[in-house]
Amino acid sequence: MDTQVTEKTGKNHRDGEKGQNLVEFAMVVPIFLILVFSIVDFGMGFHAWITVTNAAREGARIGAVGADSATIEARVIDTTSSLAAEDIEVTVVNAQGAPGEAVSVDVQYEYELITPLSNLLGFFGGGLGSPITFHSESEMRIE
Repeated sequence: MDTQVTEKTGKNHRDGEKGQNLVEFAMVVPIFLILVFSIVDFGMGFHAWITVTNAAREGARIGAVGADSATIEARVIDTTSSLAAEDIEVTVVNAQGAPGEAVSVDVQYEYELITPLSNLLGFFGGGLGSPITFHSESEMRIE
């Protein structure tokens, strides 16, 4: 009997479900976008952290072979060329000290999230402090 009614009216049983796909899509898209934003921010932040760590190590190494503070800072800035130079702070301790002493290079970088993820997480009661400070210190013996 249902098939006769369907044939007479020309309607399919699925006509009433046309809006269901749109509603499901609208519910899934924000979650998907949050996931994508999280992946992008994590990747960019991880890159910044690795770069800061490597820059501190490079600065300490050049300091260990007798470079002065200005040369060490220039090497650190060159090593972090993929990051914004104005957000990098370099502190050098005991440059050109006596052999056997240690030279210490401290690098800090203020990483600003590139997506509005921190604001969204703050809305849900969590949150990340923006900017995030990456800090790395490396110490090597002077040769």
